[in-house]
Amino acid sequence: MQLQLDLTLPRPPSETTVVVAMSGGVDSSVAAARLVAAGYRVKGVMLRLWVDPFEDIAQARENRCCTFEAVSDAQRIAEQLGIPFRLIDVSQLFRDTVVDYFIQEYTSGRTPNPCLVCNRRIRFDYMLSYAQKELSADFLATGHYARLRRTPAGVQLLRGRDVRKDQSYVLSLIPQERLQRLTFPVGHLTKPEVRALARRYGLQVAEKSESQDLCFTSDYRTFLQHWATTAIRPGPILDLSGQELGQHRGLPFYTIGQRRGLGLSAPERLFVIDLDVQHNALIVGPADALGGDYLRATAINWLRQPPAAPLQITAKIRYKSADHPATVIPLTETSAEVRFDAPLRDITPGQAVVFYQEEQCLGGGIIESI
Repeated sequence: MQLQLDLTLPRPPSETTVVVAMSGGVDSSVAAARLVAAGYRVKGVMLRLWVDPFEDIAQARENRCCTFEAVSDAQRIAEQLGIPFRLIDVSQLFRDTVVDYFIQEYTSGRTPNPCLVCNRRIRFDYMLSYAQKELSADFLATGHYARLRRTPAGVQLLRGRDVRKDQSYVLSLIPQERLQRLTFPVGHLTKPEVRALARRYGLQVAEKSESQDLCFTSDYRTFLQHWATTAIRPGPILDLSGQELGQHRGLPFYTIGQRRGLGLSAPERLFVIDLDVQHNALIVGPADALGGDYLRATAINWLRQPPAAPLQITAKIRYKSADHPATVIPLTETSAEVRFDAPLRDITPGQAVVFYQEEQCLGGGIIESI
């Protein structure tokens, strides 16, 4: 298998220090191995983000963030590659920045994506700054499946070549000035190619299974029961006419579009239409009452000059959703309306809407309202 090292770094390898964010997984390990093989000065860093005191040992092993096994795997890979390695405790910063945000959004009737906040505030803010100041890094590398194209007008964020693994959605809120200091050494590869390279490099994590859940919990409902006890109160389930159909367990346990787990018996399938936080009521209705054809987004991060007029794009409203044709209508530099060509059922406040033109990610923002 002949593969070019597509790092898009503007300086010669022997003069460039790259810090690799290591997780103990196959993607970041191969990213580090490729950089070493190409002759860069490489250093490894791992962030200790979270240890949940409420999780038992079995749950903690499933929760892939910062386990003893993950730390040991990352250390072994660094030793094998002959690069220095540091483990940095940022658990308090993570708690204050990501976990508190996660809890606040759920208790406000919204459905957050904590990866967006973690990438923007922890990995590509704190960690990038640490790499530059403490380790004299020129660039920070991660194992994300995305690509960068450096142009005179700035760095373009492109989808990863493996469409099933593409992570440009969760990178869309990273400001342009930080993108200029990043590189994604596996972004132009597919997952099978990454595993093949891991075997070629003799990395022990070549067959390591992938993580699926939130990095800081394997069960968000149990997590909220422990960390947001005062905000979880049973209340009424109402239909669109206001008739009470049953009782919910607590609004943070539900999300717009949810059908299963409502505990209702009805002649037609019912879905969560809205979370009425003011009255602690869960609003349900038929499928045709879901969603709409436009949304309002705030906190928009443009990776290019903000448009001065309506712009034709495709948009993703969840990490794993398909692209949907739409028009972005700018309101301010950081807010806009997004009008879709066809109605969508699962537009959810708190999630991100991310803008694309073919393979290029133009940026994204947080869905404020439907």
